[in-house]
Amino acid sequence: MTRHPQKNPQKPSVAFAHLGCEKNRVDTEHMLGLLNKAGYRVTEEDSDASVVVVNTCSFIQEAREESVKKLVDLADQGKELIIAGCLAQHFREDLLRSLPEAKAIVGTGDYQHIVEVLKKVENGEKVTQVTENPTFVGDENLPRLRTTSKSVAYIKIAEGCDYRCSFCIIPKLRGNKRSRPIQSIVNEAKELAKNGVKELILISQISTNYGIDLYGKPKLAELLRELGSVNIPWIRVHYAYPTGLTKKVLEAYHEVPNVLPYLDLPLQHSHPEVLKAMNRPWQTNINEFLLDQIRDQLPNAILRTTLIVGFPGETSTHFDHLVSFIKNQKFDHIGVFTFSKEEGTPSATMPNQIPKEISNARKDHLMSIQQPIAAELNSRWIGKTVDVLIEQINPQTGDLTGRCSRFAPEVDGNVHVKALKDSKEASLGMMVPVLITDSDIYDLSGEIIET
Repeated sequence: MTRHPQKNPQKPSVAFAHLGCEKNRVDTEHMLGLLNKAGYRVTEEDSDASVVVVNTCSFIQEAREESVKKLVDLADQGKELIIAGCLAQHFREDLLRSLPEAKAIVGTGDYQHIVEVLKKVENGEKVTQVTENPTFVGDENLPRLRTTSKSVAYIKIAEGCDYRCSFCIIPKLRGNKRSRPIQSIVNEAKELAKNGVKELILISQISTNYGIDLYGKPKLAELLRELGSVNIPWIRVHYAYPTGLTKKVLEAYHEVPNVLPYLDLPLQHSHPEVLKAMNRPWQTNINEFLLDQIRDQLPNAILRTTLIVGFPGETSTHFDHLVSFIKNQKFDHIGVFTFSKEEGTPSATMPNQIPKEISNARKDHLMSIQQPIAAELNSRWIGKTVDVLIEQINPQTGDLTGRCSRFAPEVDGNVHVKALKDSKEASLGMMVPVLITDSDIYDLSGEIIET
């Protein structure tokens, strides 16, 4: 995030605090862009700002606690607050009543109104800008001031969700699914390419359902093929609901050169009884069947999944099934979460809630199983030469840190590259060929190959 001291000195300076997921990050960047365009001075330093916009998360209890702590800390500093995002959508007027420093709340489908909201706050109004059932999805014409590295950008291809998993409040926070037109996404991708983006990450709640609401059927395959013409080396898709990975979609993954064979599959569990209770595809061996199909059609696929342990009614037999599933499937990357009891979801009132200590022990056990699997899969890359996107440079040693296509930002590992005296100088945002020489549980190491 950069400062803009040339902006109108009569307007207040505005700082942003971002919490939560990549979708929140994109919303934050659009709010920054809108305020920047309107002449406000934007800063990343709380101390420099009279108003702080806090884009909050409310997905699980821990996220709410983090959001509330940030709000209280800023309030204690005497800052005027505009509360945006999921916590605002979730609790609305309660936040204005409970926190005197809160001057406005802005829902997840209303961030495009941030300039109008701030003007009302400047005039002394308390503002509630929250659409009950959000419909806004954004487009390529909405100003954006990016906060991630110059070389990596996230792009929302859809917003909201039509599924009703029994543990999830996302539809309540973000509304029903609504997709952006293909051409809108491609236009924004082309603009990002002009700005030096090397990796474009497509995000939505369920990316494999992209386009159903607009076109009457899923259009992820068509979108990927259109993005094949954009001058961005890596296109990565997050949150691919596995039942939507049809032959047509997997063919697009295989045939479009800049689409990475990286599949982020939120499976959540393996046992059919738990999956059924979660209101997810639950037929016996459904996940095994889908994974076999993926590996058959896309043999070089990198597979990531997320799992929930301690779901109500999860027995030791259910958990043993999940353990065997992890041992057999050998995912490249796994994220394990303990069940969070969310008020207003069906799972919150289900019988046989699992004690937290059991959930935590199950999480630790799964990760202890996954770590040697991840280490072994990483070791298979030793001796290969891969493109690495440079994201950090040690100013003292010249050593580099980056990622190859195997690793998504923030959630996966890194590639550590030893500086060589006779190698050409590398800079941030460059892609360089690297010979992998070593590995561990999470990361790879290597040396630049001269070309």
